[in-house]
Amino acid sequence: MPQIVQEIEIHAPIEICFDLSRSIDLHMISTGKTKEKAIAGKTSGLIELNETVTWRAKHLGVNQTLTSKITALKYPKYFVDEMVAGVFKSLRHQHIFESKNDHTIITDKFEFESPFGIFGKIFNHIFLTSYLKGFITDRNKIIKEYAETDKWKTILNKE
Repeated sequence: MPQIVQEIEIHAPIEICFDLSRSIDLHMISTGKTKEKAIAGKTSGLIELNETVTWRAKHLGVNQTLTSKITALKYPKYFVDEMVAGVFKSLRHQHIFESKNDHTIITDKFEFESPFGIFGKIFNHIFLTSYLKGFITDRNKIIKEYAETDKWKTILNKE
């Protein structure tokens, strides 16, 4: 099963980074390229433990729907979302947060398994793993942009 591990350093408090990472609204902003939209379950605000969200997006030229559930959450240290319905055979995304001095380290551990047996494995190796790395990188750049400026206040509604 392929695993992607990425880290990003953000000069903002851990609580802001944690909440931005689980914001449905910021997720939709950060995935503008694929036009992701929350269409069922939790469709705005901060997703919590045991809540689900169903996303509709266009990936690789194909409209897709994916439902994920928050299966673990310990504020503000980590949360895990797992696919409960969608195109993947399995998908698990760990979001881990560590406070260091005046900044936060976010570590994404993204594990997925494609359907279609050996053909899925070949597709993962040739294309999908790289595509998903870029997707996570783009999303984290937006989280960083919002967390390191006052933009986070527009998402989290805090003064």
